[in-house]
Amino acid sequence: MILTISLRDDIHALAVRNEARRRGHRDFHIIECDELSGRQSLSWDSHGSSPTVLRASDGQRVRLEDASLVWWRRVRAAQRDAESRDSTSERNLINNDCRGALTGILCAAFQGEWVSHPEATDRASDKLYQLAVARRNGFRVPRTLVTQSREEVMSFLGEVGRVIVKPVVGTSGPLLFTQYLDQPDSIPAPSYEACPAMYQEYIEGDEHIRLNCFGERMYAALLKTETLDWRADLTIPISSWPVPDELAEGVTAVLRALGLRMGAIDIKLTPDGEPVWLEVNPQGQFLFLEPLLRLPLAQYFVDFLLSTARAPLTVP
Repeated sequence: MILTISLRDDIHALAVRNEARRRGHRDFHIIECDELSGRQSLSWDSHGSSPTVLRASDGQRVRLEDASLVWWRRVRAAQRDAESRDSTSERNLINNDCRGALTGILCAAFQGEWVSHPEATDRASDKLYQLAVARRNGFRVPRTLVTQSREEVMSFLGEVGRVIVKPVVGTSGPLLFTQYLDQPDSIPAPSYEACPAMYQEYIEGDEHIRLNCFGERMYAALLKTETLDWRADLTIPISSWPVPDELAEGVTAVLRALGLRMGAIDIKLTPDGEPVWLEVNPQGQFLFLEPLLRLPLAQYFVDFLLSTARAPLTVP
């Protein structure tokens, strides 16, 4: 049995479940982490006198003891049922306790394989930590400054030539695209002081790599654009890109150090072809590339999950 922990109507979870079931694997269930409130969704006994039970998206109650793999897909979301509560403290209680109970039960009772473990996923989601790990494993990474000081940003600009800015963590609201910051002195100092941000040297070049790693297999796309953040326009030229052996070894080393079994890695190629590590999303989007590359990525991902469930891989 494979359990996917995700949000209601998550396209990736649904597509992968449908592909698994199309191939006859019926024991593939989605646990909707934003639909726990308002129904009997979970049950756990610390001394094991009764089985640990979770409610799947189709209403079926599944035993955690029967699961061999958990795909820890999307887990940070408010409860939909909590939105109707008038009290802020009540909404917070519902959201915090539903999230804490689900995570705690899985970490306490699940004995199978993770893709990837919650602790590793949370740690690897830290952009600053993953940059340090990538650098320790031989990758060039952009010189990065995290600060709330306009003066430090202006000094940094003088040192690296051109600067981009991105959020340290971001928000669940509108997507915040990476932007140039050519005139930091034009922004009032209180704007910098509101919260830290990531200021990085701009890496020259128009070739971006999106590399999806599923265990020991890698599938990469080359995206050609002068635009700083390619996510805003997928009409740009996109093609399959064979991953060089040396780069694959480096990516594997970073993911192993992060404790991840999968990841969506963003790399930029300099004009002379040097790969520069930008970041890894431990549970990044990959299905948008399926029609663009004409690769059956959902099939490949199901292969990865089933092989991991049957014969556990060395992390990653």
